[in-house]
Amino acid sequence: MLTIHELYMQRCLSLARLGAGNVAPNPMVGAVLVYNNRIIGEGYHKEYGKAHAEVNCINSVSEADKPLIAQSTMYVSLEPCAHHGKTPPCADLIIEKKIAIVIVGCRDSYEEVNGRGIEKLKAAGVNVIVGALEKECLDLNKRFFTFYTKHRPYIILKWAQTKNGKIANSDYSKLAISNEQTNRLVHKWRSEEVAIMIGTNTALQDNPSLTTRLVPGNNPIRLVIDMDLKLPTTLNLFDGSVRTIVFNRIKHSDEAVFYYKIENGIESILKALYHLRIQSVLIEGGAKLLQSFIDTGNWDEARMITNTELEIENGIAAPILKKEKLNLTESIISDSIDYYTKSKTNE
Repeated sequence: MLTIHELYMQRCLSLARLGAGNVAPNPMVGAVLVYNNRIIGEGYHKEYGKAHAEVNCINSVSEADKPLIAQSTMYVSLEPCAHHGKTPPCADLIIEKKIAIVIVGCRDSYEEVNGRGIEKLKAAGVNVIVGALEKECLDLNKRFFTFYTKHRPYIILKWAQTKNGKIANSDYSKLAISNEQTNRLVHKWRSEEVAIMIGTNTALQDNPSLTTRLVPGNNPIRLVIDMDLKLPTTLNLFDGSVRTIVFNRIKHSDEAVFYYKIENGIESILKALYHLRIQSVLIEGGAKLLQSFIDTGNWDEARMITNTELEIENGIAAPILKKEKLNLTESIISDSIDYYTKSKTNE
Protein backbone atom coordinates (compact mmCIF):
# COMPACT_ATOMS: atom_id res chain seq x y z
CA MET A 1 0.00 0.00 0.00
CA LEU A 2 1.33 3.42 -0.96
CA THR A 3 2.17 5.97 1.73
CA ILE A 4 0.71 9.48 1.53
CA HIS A 5 4.03 10.77 0.16
CA GLU A 6 4.05 8.06 -2.52
CA LEU A 7 0.48 8.83 -3.55
CA TYR A 8 1.29 12.48 -4.21
CA MET A 9 4.55 11.50 -5.93
CA GLN A 10 2.56 9.18 -8.16
CA ARG A 11 0.55 12.21 -9.22
CA CYS A 12 3.82 14.05 -9.95
CA LEU A 13 4.90 11.21 -12.24
CA SER A 14 1.56 11.22 -14.08
CA LEU A 15 1.93 14.95 -14.69
CA ALA A 16 5.58 14.63 -15.73
CA ARG A 17 4.73 12.09 -18.46
CA LEU A 18 2.55 14.72 -20.15
CA GLY A 19 5.78 16.44 -21.22
CA ALA A 20 7.09 13.38 -23.09
CA GLY A 21 8.48 14.26 -26.50
CA ASN A 22 8.49 18.01 -25.85
CA VAL A 23 11.05 18.70 -23.12
CA ALA A 24 14.25 16.92 -24.28
CA PRO A 25 17.10 17.47 -23.65
CA ASN A 26 15.57 18.47 -20.30
CA PRO A 27 14.05 15.78 -18.05
CA MET A 28 10.32 15.24 -17.56
CA VAL A 29 9.25 16.65 -14.20
CA GLY A 30 5.95 16.95 -12.33
CA ALA A 31 5.16 18.94 -9.18
CA VAL A 32 2.22 19.05 -6.76
CA LEU A 33 1.53 21.50 -3.93
CA VAL A 34 -0.50 20.09 -1.04
CA TYR A 35 -2.17 21.91 1.87
CA ASN A 36 -3.86 19.87 4.58
CA ASN A 37 -4.27 16.83 2.26
CA ARG A 38 -5.70 18.98 -0.53
CA ILE A 39 -3.90 19.66 -3.80
CA ILE A 40 -3.92 23.42 -4.31
CA GLY A 41 -1.53 23.51 -7.27
CA GLU A 42 0.08 21.21 -9.80
CA GLY A 43 2.20 21.53 -12.91
CA TYR A 44 4.74 19.88 -15.16
CA HIS A 45 7.56 20.87 -17.49
CA LYS A 46 5.68 21.33 -20.77
CA GLU A 47 8.29 22.46 -23.26
CA TYR A 48 12.08 22.79 -23.46
CA GLY A 49 13.20 26.32 -22.61
CA LYS A 50 9.90 27.17 -20.93
CA ALA A 51 8.83 27.22 -17.27
CA HIS A 52 9.76 24.23 -15.12
CA ALA A 53 7.29 22.08 -13.20
CA GLU A 54 7.69 23.94 -9.90
CA VAL A 55 6.95 27.30 -11.55
CA ASN A 56 3.86 25.98 -13.32
CA CYS A 57 2.71 24.34 -10.11
CA ILE A 58 2.93 27.55 -8.07
CA ASN A 59 1.40 29.62 -10.87
CA SER A 60 -1.60 27.28 -10.96
CA VAL A 61 -2.61 28.10 -7.38
CA SER A 62 -5.86 30.08 -7.26
CA GLU A 63 -5.98 33.56 -5.77
CA ALA A 64 -7.99 32.24 -2.85
CA ASP A 65 -5.33 29.63 -2.05
CA LYS A 66 -2.24 31.79 -2.55
CA PRO A 67 -1.99 32.61 1.20
CA LEU A 68 -1.67 28.84 1.82
CA ILE A 69 1.46 28.34 -0.31
CA ALA A 70 3.91 28.91 2.56
CA GLN A 71 2.04 26.41 4.72
CA SER A 72 1.98 23.72 2.02
CA THR A 73 4.18 20.79 1.09
CA MET A 74 5.65 20.62 -2.40
CA TYR A 75 6.14 17.27 -4.07
CA VAL A 76 8.44 17.20 -7.08
CA SER A 77 9.62 14.14 -9.02
CA LEU A 78 13.17 15.46 -9.58
CA GLU A 79 15.51 17.60 -7.50
CA PRO A 80 14.77 21.32 -8.09
CA CYS A 81 17.47 23.04 -10.11
CA ALA A 82 19.83 25.52 -8.43
CA HIS A 83 21.47 27.07 -11.50
CA HIS A 84 20.53 29.66 -14.10
CA GLY A 85 19.83 27.94 -17.41
CA LYS A 86 17.11 28.99 -19.82
CA THR A 87 15.00 29.68 -16.72
CA PRO A 88 15.85 30.89 -13.16
CA PRO A 89 16.60 28.33 -10.40
CA CYS A 90 13.49 26.58 -9.07
CA ALA A 91 15.13 26.18 -5.65
CA ASP A 92 15.19 29.99 -5.36
CA LEU A 93 11.47 30.20 -6.14
CA ILE A 94 10.63 27.62 -3.47
CA ILE A 95 12.69 29.58 -0.93
CA GLU A 96 11.09 32.86 -2.02
CA LYS A 97 7.60 31.40 -1.53
CA LYS A 98 8.65 30.17 1.95
CA ILE A 99 7.53 26.59 1.28
CA ALA A 100 8.69 24.74 4.39
CA ILE A 101 8.60 21.10 3.25
CA VAL A 102 9.72 19.65 -0.10
CA ILE A 103 9.44 15.95 -0.97
CA VAL A 104 11.80 15.00 -3.81
CA GLY A 105 11.50 11.82 -5.86
CA CYS A 106 15.17 11.53 -6.82
CA ARG A 107 18.37 13.52 -7.15
CA ASP A 108 19.34 15.05 -10.47
CA SER A 109 22.62 13.59 -11.78
CA TYR A 110 23.14 16.51 -14.20
CA GLU A 111 26.43 18.10 -13.13
CA GLU A 112 24.93 21.61 -12.82
CA VAL A 113 22.46 20.28 -10.23
CA ASN A 114 23.49 16.95 -8.61
CA GLY A 115 22.63 17.76 -5.00
CA ARG A 116 23.05 21.53 -5.22
CA GLY A 117 19.30 22.15 -5.32
CA ILE A 118 18.74 20.04 -2.21
CA GLU A 119 21.68 21.71 -0.43
CA LYS A 120 20.39 25.18 -1.27
CA LEU A 121 16.92 24.35 0.07
CA LYS A 122 18.30 22.84 3.27
CA ALA A 123 20.60 25.84 3.82
CA ALA A 124 17.52 28.06 3.66
CA GLY A 125 15.80 25.99 6.36
CA VAL A 126 13.56 23.93 4.09
CA ASN A 127 12.82 20.40 5.32
CA VAL A 128 13.78 18.23 2.32
CA ILE A 129 12.87 14.53 2.13
CA VAL A 130 14.39 12.56 -0.79
CA GLY A 131 13.40 9.16 -2.14
CA ALA A 132 9.61 8.92 -2.47
CA LEU A 133 9.06 6.44 -5.36
CA GLU A 134 12.74 6.93 -6.18
CA LYS A 135 12.98 3.92 -8.54
CA GLU A 136 9.95 5.10 -10.53
CA CYS A 137 11.29 8.66 -10.69
CA LEU A 138 14.68 7.44 -11.94
CA ASP A 139 13.03 5.18 -14.50
CA LEU A 140 10.90 8.03 -15.85
CA ASN A 141 14.03 9.93 -16.91
CA LYS A 142 16.28 6.97 -17.73
CA ARG A 143 17.20 8.61 -21.04
CA PHE A 144 18.30 11.80 -19.32
CA PHE A 145 20.26 9.98 -16.59
CA THR A 146 21.93 7.58 -19.05
CA PHE A 147 23.08 10.51 -21.18
CA TYR A 148 24.73 12.33 -18.28
CA THR A 149 26.16 9.33 -16.42
CA LYS A 150 27.32 7.18 -19.37
CA HIS A 151 28.00 10.02 -21.84
CA ARG A 152 25.97 8.34 -24.54
CA PRO A 153 22.31 8.22 -25.58
CA TYR A 154 19.80 5.77 -24.21
CA ILE A 155 19.79 3.05 -26.88
CA ILE A 156 16.70 1.03 -27.81
CA LEU A 157 17.08 -1.79 -30.33
CA LYS A 158 14.09 -2.81 -32.41
CA TRP A 159 13.59 -5.41 -35.09
CA ALA A 160 10.90 -7.64 -36.60
CA GLN A 161 11.61 -11.26 -37.38
CA THR A 162 9.86 -14.32 -38.77
CA LYS A 163 8.95 -17.33 -36.66
CA ASN A 164 12.21 -18.98 -37.74
CA GLY A 165 14.35 -15.95 -36.88
CA LYS A 166 14.79 -14.19 -40.24
CA ILE A 167 14.82 -10.41 -40.51
CA ALA A 168 14.63 -10.13 -44.33
CA ASN A 169 14.63 -12.11 -47.55
CA SER A 170 18.12 -13.08 -48.69
CA ASP A 171 17.68 -11.01 -51.88
CA TYR A 172 16.25 -8.07 -49.89
CA SER A 173 12.97 -8.25 -51.78
CA LYS A 174 10.06 -6.66 -49.91
CA LEU A 175 8.95 -8.65 -46.88
CA ALA A 176 6.15 -7.44 -44.60
CA ILE A 177 6.75 -9.12 -41.23
CA SER A 178 4.77 -7.15 -38.64
CA ASN A 179 1.05 -6.42 -38.97
CA GLU A 180 -0.69 -3.07 -39.33
CA GLN A 181 -1.47 -2.61 -35.63
CA THR A 182 2.11 -3.42 -34.63
CA ASN A 183 3.35 -0.93 -37.23
CA ARG A 184 1.30 1.79 -35.55
CA LEU A 185 2.88 0.88 -32.22
CA VAL A 186 6.34 1.14 -33.79
CA HIS A 187 5.49 4.64 -35.02
CA LYS A 188 4.45 5.55 -31.47
CA TRP A 189 7.85 4.28 -30.27
CA ARG A 190 9.51 6.53 -32.83
CA SER A 191 7.63 9.58 -31.52
CA GLU A 192 8.99 8.92 -28.01
CA GLU A 193 12.69 9.11 -28.96
CA VAL A 194 14.94 11.95 -30.06
CA ALA A 195 16.38 10.07 -33.02
CA ILE A 196 16.09 6.91 -35.11
CA MET A 197 19.02 5.11 -36.75
CA ILE A 198 19.54 2.68 -39.64
CA GLY A 199 22.52 1.37 -41.58
CA THR A 200 23.48 1.80 -45.22
CA ASN A 201 21.94 -1.44 -46.46
CA THR A 202 18.57 -0.83 -44.78
CA ALA A 203 18.41 2.66 -46.27
CA LEU A 204 19.28 1.35 -49.73
CA GLN A 205 17.08 -1.74 -49.80
CA ASP A 206 14.00 -0.55 -47.85
CA ASN A 207 14.06 3.19 -48.66
CA PRO A 208 12.23 4.01 -45.40
CA SER A 209 10.90 7.43 -44.41
CA LEU A 210 11.42 6.81 -40.67
CA THR A 211 8.55 9.14 -39.72
CA THR A 212 5.59 8.89 -37.34
CA ARG A 213 3.02 9.19 -40.13
CA LEU A 214 0.75 6.47 -38.65
CA VAL A 215 0.28 8.22 -35.29
CA PRO A 216 0.21 11.78 -33.89
CA GLY A 217 3.61 12.82 -32.55
CA ASN A 218 6.98 14.34 -33.34
CA ASN A 219 9.19 12.87 -36.04
CA PRO A 220 12.58 11.77 -34.65
CA ILE A 221 15.85 13.02 -36.14
CA ARG A 222 16.86 10.55 -38.85
CA LEU A 223 20.33 9.06 -38.50
CA VAL A 224 21.95 6.92 -41.17
CA ILE A 225 25.36 5.25 -41.24
CA ASP A 226 26.83 5.71 -44.73
CA MET A 227 30.59 5.60 -44.27
CA ASP A 228 31.44 5.87 -47.98
CA LEU A 229 28.54 8.17 -48.98
CA LYS A 230 27.18 5.77 -51.53
CA LEU A 231 23.47 6.32 -50.82
CA PRO A 232 21.59 8.14 -53.62
CA THR A 233 20.12 11.48 -52.57
CA THR A 234 16.80 10.44 -54.11
CA LEU A 235 16.02 8.26 -51.08
CA ASN A 236 13.12 9.22 -48.80
CA LEU A 237 15.64 9.96 -46.02
CA PHE A 238 16.85 12.97 -47.99
CA ASP A 239 13.46 14.52 -48.84
CA GLY A 240 14.07 17.44 -46.45
CA SER A 241 10.91 16.81 -44.42
CA VAL A 242 12.82 15.82 -41.26
CA ARG A 243 16.31 16.67 -40.02
CA THR A 244 18.70 13.97 -41.24
CA ILE A 245 22.27 13.30 -40.13
CA VAL A 246 24.61 11.10 -42.17
CA PHE A 247 27.56 9.61 -40.28
CA ASN A 248 30.42 9.03 -42.70
CA ARG A 249 34.23 9.04 -42.99
CA ILE A 250 34.50 11.50 -45.90
CA LYS A 251 33.05 14.92 -45.10
CA HIS A 252 31.63 17.14 -42.38
CA SER A 253 29.17 19.83 -43.44
CA ASP A 254 25.86 21.29 -42.29
CA GLU A 255 23.79 21.40 -45.44
CA ALA A 256 20.15 20.47 -46.03
CA VAL A 257 21.42 17.11 -44.83
CA PHE A 258 23.98 17.25 -42.02
CA TYR A 259 27.07 15.19 -42.85
CA TYR A 260 29.00 14.24 -39.72
CA LYS A 261 32.49 12.82 -40.21
CA ILE A 262 33.47 9.99 -37.88
CA GLU A 263 35.89 7.10 -37.63
CA ASN A 264 34.82 3.46 -37.89
CA GLY A 265 33.15 1.76 -34.94
CA ILE A 266 30.21 2.03 -32.55
CA GLU A 267 32.21 4.08 -30.02
CA SER A 268 32.80 6.77 -32.63
CA ILE A 269 29.08 6.91 -33.39
CA LEU A 270 28.21 7.19 -29.71
CA LYS A 271 30.77 9.95 -29.22
CA ALA A 272 29.21 11.89 -32.10
CA LEU A 273 25.70 11.40 -30.69
CA TYR A 274 26.84 12.69 -27.29
CA HIS A 275 28.44 15.71 -28.94
CA LEU A 276 25.17 16.36 -30.81
CA ARG A 277 23.30 16.11 -27.46
CA ILE A 278 21.00 13.38 -28.73
CA GLN A 279 19.70 11.69 -25.57
CA SER A 280 17.90 8.68 -27.03
CA VAL A 281 18.06 6.61 -30.21
CA LEU A 282 15.78 3.91 -31.58
CA ILE A 283 17.89 1.64 -33.80
CA GLU A 284 15.75 -0.08 -36.44
CA GLY A 285 18.29 -1.98 -38.51
CA GLY A 286 19.75 -3.70 -40.22
CA ALA A 287 20.87 -6.91 -38.62
CA LYS A 288 24.58 -6.06 -38.77
CA LEU A 289 24.17 -2.65 -37.14
CA LEU A 290 21.89 -4.04 -34.42
CA GLN A 291 24.30 -6.89 -33.70
CA SER A 292 27.19 -4.42 -33.43
CA PHE A 293 25.41 -2.58 -30.63
CA ILE A 294 24.57 -5.87 -28.91
CA ASP A 295 28.13 -7.21 -29.16
CA THR A 296 29.70 -4.02 -27.80
CA GLY A 297 27.16 -3.83 -24.96
CA ASN A 298 26.06 -0.35 -25.98
CA TRP A 299 22.30 -0.71 -25.58
CA ASP A 300 19.65 -0.42 -22.87
CA GLU A 301 16.44 -1.95 -24.21
CA ALA A 302 15.51 -4.34 -27.01
CA ARG A 303 12.07 -4.81 -28.54
CA MET A 304 11.81 -7.93 -30.64
CA ILE A 305 8.72 -8.41 -32.80
CA THR A 306 8.10 -11.98 -33.99
CA ASN A 307 5.46 -12.93 -36.54
CA THR A 308 4.44 -16.28 -35.10
CA GLU A 309 2.78 -17.42 -38.35
CA LEU A 310 5.45 -16.49 -40.92
CA GLU A 311 8.45 -18.57 -41.92
CA ILE A 312 10.78 -18.06 -44.89
CA GLU A 313 13.70 -20.00 -46.32
CA ASN A 314 17.20 -18.65 -46.91
CA GLY A 315 16.52 -15.33 -45.22
CA ILE A 316 18.90 -13.02 -43.39
CA ALA A 317 19.32 -14.03 -39.75
CA ALA A 318 17.95 -11.69 -37.09
CA PRO A 319 20.25 -10.31 -34.38
CA ILE A 320 20.96 -12.59 -31.43
CA LEU A 321 20.60 -11.40 -27.86
CA LYS A 322 22.68 -13.04 -25.20
CA LYS A 323 21.08 -14.03 -21.88
CA GLU A 324 19.20 -10.84 -21.11
CA LYS A 325 16.25 -9.98 -18.89
CA LEU A 326 12.86 -10.50 -20.54
CA ASN A 327 10.53 -7.97 -18.91
CA LEU A 328 7.33 -8.43 -20.85
CA THR A 329 5.75 -10.25 -23.77
CA GLU A 330 2.61 -8.97 -25.47
CA SER A 331 0.63 -10.20 -28.45
CA ILE A 332 -0.89 -8.15 -31.26
CA ILE A 333 -2.83 -10.53 -33.54
CA SER A 334 -0.11 -12.80 -35.01
CA ASP A 335 2.78 -10.71 -33.65
CA SER A 336 4.52 -11.44 -30.36
CA ILE A 337 6.59 -8.58 -28.89
CA ASP A 338 9.34 -9.33 -26.37
CA TYR A 339 10.72 -6.44 -24.30
CA TYR A 340 14.24 -6.88 -22.92
CA THR A 341 16.54 -4.79 -20.76
CA LYS A 342 20.29 -5.30 -20.69
CA SER A 343 21.51 -7.18 -17.64
CA LYS A 344 23.74 -5.12 -15.34
CA THR A 345 26.21 -8.01 -15.30
CA ASN A 346 26.81 -7.36 -19.02
CA GLU A 347 27.68 -3.70 -18.55
